Amino acid sequence: MKSWMWLVLVPALLLLLLPAVPSADTGPSYVGSNNCKKCHFKEWKSWSETKMAKSFEQLKPGVAAAAKKAAGLDPQKDYTKDAACLPCHTTGYGKPGGFTSIAATPDRAGIGCETCHGPGGTYTKPEHMSLKNKEYKKAELVKVGLVGTITAAQCTTCHNEKSPFFKKGTKFDFEANKTKGTHAVSPLKYKH
Repeated sequence: MKSWMWLVLVPALLLLLLPAVPSADTGPSYVGSNNCKKCHFKEWKSWSETKMAKSFEQLKPGVAAAAKKAAGLDPQKDYTKDAACLPCHTTGYGKPGGFTSIAATPDRAGIGCETCHGPGGTYTKPEHMSLKNKEYKKAELVKVGLVGTITAAQCTTCHNEKSPFFKKGTKFDFEANKTKGTHAVSPLKYKH
């Protein structure tokens, strides 16, 4: 074998023998609010009537024109593909399973269940929260990704000074707003 071939073969063999570098953990995937509707219909129904559920609509041209104008935005511009707006008007934008477009992921348009409760890709599996496991325990779901307690942190990722609609010089009042625009709370059918 010619000596120059060793220069090519040895590095190639070493690359084959090295263990694969694990990919970065991207976390649980978003599954969409329609997945939640199967078991939490009353909550889903009341949420679907809220501003949060319909927040994607605010990005359309001509919608909320006065508010857009007051915020220094062009009321006739189509913001439905604007990467600066989508994180706060969709669910999971830029994350695994999250909103990509209205055509591909229409059930992730608007602020959905997973914005507050965490991506459902793990805790909604059959062995966790499902009709196959009616005796699931909330503590177990929290271990696999369910947000156990809703806090101001979820809200202030959008309700902050970066938003053109946030009132400058104010602070988001979580206590006053935590039950506004979310959903009704119904007793669960099974003990958890």
